[in-house]
Amino acid sequence: MRIVTLAASGSFLLAALGTGSCSPENPPVEPAADELVFGQFYGECSGERCIDIYKLDTRHQELLEDTKDAYPTTTAPYEGAFVPLATSFYRRAEDLGQYVPAQLLREPNGPIGQPDAGDWGGYYLEVNKKGKRSFWLLDTQKRNLPAYLHPLADTLRARIDQLP
Repeated sequence: MRIVTLAASGSFLLAALGTGSCSPENPPVEPAADELVFGQFYGECSGERCIDIYKLDTRHQELLEDTKDAYPTTTAPYEGAFVPLATSFYRRAEDLGQYVPAQLLREPNGPIGQPDAGDWGGYYLEVNKKGKRSFWLLDTQKRNLPAYLHPLADTLRARIDQLP
């Protein structure tokens, strides 16, 4: 696995794209994660967009949407009931793993900031790599997040807004 860091805005775990042939000198590149589960949630909310959770499966190049729409907990990874979306939606989210900071992968599971504390919602993010599941509930208010998570929060908002 190749890890690329960007010093200007913190360290990021990137899934580099291999452009050359596969050889011992140029092995195939592993993705940053096998699956990313991500979305947004609001506790004091009504209507269709109160809880939107998606699963990005990089091995099968699929984006799936959760039909359970359960409020995520701070104690365990999200257990959804996922159905596939059109390939065009996968294309809108396929690069999301590139925005997951390496520093986040060292954080303990659970909340970061005060997600949904003031009825402003939260983001759910789970990274599944080789059977290991790590998850976080992130504040949507960047003032409550460490600076290294600001680009990720912006990207989550942008990607979720493009999905059904």
